[in-house]
Amino acid sequence: MNTPAERLLFGTAGVPHSSPGTSSLAGIKHIAHLGLDCMEVEFVKGVKMGGDTAKKIAESAQKLGIKLSVHAPYYVNLNSPEKGKWLASQERILNSARLAALCGAQNVVFHCGYYGNGGPEDAFKNIKNGLKEIVSILKSERTPVSLRAETMGKKAQFGSLEEILFLCQEVDGLLPCIDFSHIHAREGKVNSYLEFYRILTKISKKLGKEALSNMHIHISGVDYSARGEIKHLNLNESDFKYDEWIQALKDFDVKGTVICESPIQEQDAVMLKDLFYC
Repeated sequence: MNTPAERLLFGTAGVPHSSPGTSSLAGIKHIAHLGLDCMEVEFVKGVKMGGDTAKKIAESAQKLGIKLSVHAPYYVNLNSPEKGKWLASQERILNSARLAALCGAQNVVFHCGYYGNGGPEDAFKNIKNGLKEIVSILKSERTPVSLRAETMGKKAQFGSLEEILFLCQEVDGLLPCIDFSHIHAREGKVNSYLEFYRILTKISKKLGKEALSNMHIHISGVDYSARGEIKHLNLNESDFKYDEWIQALKDFDVKGTVICESPIQEQDAVMLKDLFYC
């Protein structure tokens, strides 16, 4: 479903703010105008797009050479003790994946959920079981997308780097979305060339070297506290050492997609692309 990329692509989370229109179609055209490569279609407040619109998006993206991904709704908790919420979370991911396929998107990013009262081990078990069911359904439907479990920035959320990589080892076909800003906020560190080097080394060891040729990355500046992430910031208004991060990506010959989530997302995305390819 997901093949190694030829290079590292840069783009935005949703329609760029400077786009003359607010639709995904307008956003794709503006991404191409800016000289960027990709866009993440945001279903974060619900999967509301119609099938006809999704097909038009696929046609436009293919024509302009823009790679698309999808972000599933934020309200997903595969560790919910309430069966109804657990099933609804599964359905939100499934619907995101089905519509992503119509949009021509290869990757569907999602948040796994919260630890709750049961602790990390129970959360891991419940989330793994839920994802195995989802993957099985998508395979039976022959839905050609890959699910990407995101590393999370708040300590109450399931999604440390170790948890996400282990989950990807345990669930066939599951891939990671590595949000370096979330990791930095969650740990209160991981903000130097050596630490970025260690993350990329760990991904290679846990998932194989091919994982570095098929990465999906989120990046932004980030404000954080002892509890983890507070909010996204522009890169130059944060303490995130993106120059050292870029160098680590270069040294590991990372390929795939980088989605910028800062408030001035398109400006930061263009800056990062220029730095990477200078």
